[in-house]
Amino acid sequence: MKITAWRIFKASHARHAFSGIGAKIYGGRWNSRGTAMVYAAGSISLAALEMLVHLRSRDILRAYRVCDVAFDEKCVTVVKPSQLPRNWRGNPAPSALQRIGDEWIAAGASAVLRVPSAIITSESNFLLNPNHADFRSFIFGTPGTFEFDPRLT
Repeated sequence: MKITAWRIFKASHARHAFSGIGAKIYGGRWNSRGTAMVYAAGSISLAALEMLVHLRSRDILRAYRVCDVAFDEKCVTVVKPSQLPRNWRGNPAPSALQRIGDEWIAAGASAVLRVPSAIITSESNFLLNPNHADFRSFIFGTPGTFEFDPRLT
């Protein structure tokens, strides 16, 4: 069965949207600096919330694109909330989450890690390993314009 995940990114970053370079440079909830990883969400609406929660300026909302990526569920390893530390939703995120993501990348056991969203725990985010051999089998859509509702600005 195919799973579709969604990623929202700045138009200026479209060329490298699935390279993992941004997460490698800055780190994130599920990876430390130096580890390439692509963050995607289980729905467009969750991808929008994940983007908005990190937004520093509302003025840049017009500069975003959205793209889907499909992959086989056999490429996915699942992390359940019960496997996470008690404070996993904290801000800043506990370093234990970065260790989970970094160790998953280093092990190379799968191309996708399904993790719960810290924003909506009943939904999932998908962490993609751009250096895994199965990543080449993913089907990437064509980036399209993404317009946030003006009431969010």
